Amino acid sequence: MGHMLAALLVLQKIESKLAQVRSRLRTRERAVKVQQIKIDQLGRQWQELHDRHLAKRLHADELALIVQERDEQVAKLRATLNTAKTNKEYAAILTQINTTKADNSKVEEDALMAMQQAEEIKTEAEALKQQIDTETQVLSEIERTSEAEISRLQEMLNEFQAERDHAAKEVPADSLAAFNRIAGNYDGEAMAVIEVHGKKPPFEYTCGGCFMSLNAEHVNALQKYDQVRTCDNCGRILYLDMEADKAKT
Repeated sequence: MGHMLAALLVLQKIESKLAQVRSRLRTRERAVKVQQIKIDQLGRQWQELHDRHLAKRLHADELALIVQERDEQVAKLRATLNTAKTNKEYAAILTQINTTKADNSKVEEDALMAMQQAEEIKTEAEALKQQIDTETQVLSEIERTSEAEISRLQEMLNEFQAERDHAAKEVPADSLAAFNRIAGNYDGEAMAVIEVHGKKPPFEYTCGGCFMSLNAEHVNALQKYDQVRTCDNCGRILYLDMEADKAKT
């Protein structure tokens, strides 16, 4: 293997480390965001329950006021019974009293039902509030542990980046540009070994990145020249495993 491809392989090893650290860093940072999103969703649910509870309580209070007003109306009607001058007038007032009491009984039932529903919603909201408090404590713990881990990962990232910058100096500019572009497409995995299949010639070759078949032309070229050759399917930079080739011969 020529100097340029060997330098690319060194760069690939460092790039793989960088990709792993970046992935762990994203996971840590995402954990905080995911937990915060969960708390925000619970908060919106609690606000909805809170608003429903207030609406039910308001409705129950309005119904209770109606009951009170009608009770007062019934009391006044009872007082007028003693002043009725005829049986017809007396019967009319009594009918009005009974009708008002019957209507009031239905309103009173509705008021009690509204109050019961309000209490059920309140209980549900209180349970949700406790869950929010618990999840907030979890968030604090995640933030506490993540802060130290993120700091450690960032230090590793800086060290590997410095190592990568040094290794990149050994790679020609055009080859480095191709490597960077491909690494960006495959989360750091810019290179793929050519896998050799068969115990004796003619061998079959596949790309170690996408596992698709390769033309023997790639192998012949890499055995002779120190150049960038890419997989016809996935575009990764191909290289030969010299130790594996020796084992085949």
